Amino acid sequence: MLIAIPGLTLFEWFQFALCGLLLGMAKTGLSGTGLMVVPIMAAIFGGRVSTGIVLPMLIIADIFAVKYYNRHADWKHVLRLIPWAFAGILFGWLFGNAINDTQFNIAIAVLVITGIVLMIWSDLHPIKHAVPDHWLLAAFLGIAGGFTSMIGNAAGPIFSLYLLSMHLPKNRFIGTGAWFYFVLNLMKTPFHIFSWKTISIQSLTLDLLIAPAIFAGAFTGIFIVKLIPEKAYRIFIIVSTFIASFFLF
Repeated sequence: MLIAIPGLTLFEWFQFALCGLLLGMAKTGLSGTGLMVVPIMAAIFGGRVSTGIVLPMLIIADIFAVKYYNRHADWKHVLRLIPWAFAGILFGWLFGNAINDTQFNIAIAVLVITGIVLMIWSDLHPIKHAVPDHWLLAAFLGIAGGFTSMIGNAAGPIFSLYLLSMHLPKNRFIGTGAWFYFVLNLMKTPFHIFSWKTISIQSLTLDLLIAPAIFAGAFTGIFIVKLIPEKAYRIFIIVSTFIASFFLF
C-alpha cells in the first residue's frame, strides 16, 4: 500500500515551492542549497515520504543541469564512481527497510549535519590539500555518497569533496556532477517505486506542480553564480540548514 501524502497548508505550499527553487539553484552551481531542502521536506511530509517526493524533483533539475552543462562533463570520474555509489544505494535501501519513520528522520538529520561538516571542512581545506587520485577514494566516497543519497538525498557534499580532490575547474565540476547525479537518481528510482512505495501518481502530481519553481531556481542559480560571492552565500546556507536539521530530531 502506498504511503499517504497529507494535504498541505498554504505555508507548506510556500515551503514546498521554496524547496523547488533551491533545488534548481543547487543543480546550476549553488551547491549547498540542496541540503537546505532535505530537512524542510522531511518536516512537511515525513522523512521516508519526503525522499520519494524529492527524488523526481531532483531528476527534473538534473535534466536541466545536464542540458546546460553537458559539454563540460568528465565521464572518467562519472564511470569510476557509479559502481561504488550503486553499492551504497543497496546499503541505504537495506538500512531504510530496517528502521521506522522516526528513526528515518533522525538518520536524515545526522546525514545532513555530517554533510554540512564535510562542506565546512572542504571550504577550510582548499584543493591544494586534496587527497590523492586513488581508487580507494572513489570506493569510500562512492559507497558513502550512495548510502546518504538513498536515505536522505543528501550526498552533495560527499561527491563535491571527491570532485574537488580531482582538481576539476568550475564548469567541469558542475558538468561532471550534473551527469553523475542524474545517473545516480535514476538508479534509486526503482527502489522508491517498488520497495519503499514512496513514489506514486499523487507524489508525481505534486512534483509536476512544483516543476516551474525548479526551472525558476535553475535560471536563478545561473544568474546568482555570476553576481554574488559564493563564500558569503554558502555561510548563510550552511547556518540555515544546520538549524533546520535540528527540527528532525
